[in-house]
Amino acid sequence: MKTNVGTIDRVLRILAGIVLIALAATGTVGWWGYIGVVPLLTGLFRFCPAYGLLGINTCPLKKQD
Repeated sequence: MKTNVGTIDRVLRILAGIVLIALAATGTVGWWGYIGVVPLLTGLFRFCPAYGLLGINTCPLKKQD
């Protein structure tokens, strides 16, 4: 599994996931807030299946020595 989620994308996904889960846990939003698990996991694993299907890669290229 190649990484295809870059640093800024990763941070935003993790933050959005945590916020959505917290809102759902406190009852501020409905049960659908638990969908925040998806961006949280894609941020933690640095891999997004949808990016793979669409050919998107926000991860910077590593230098070849």
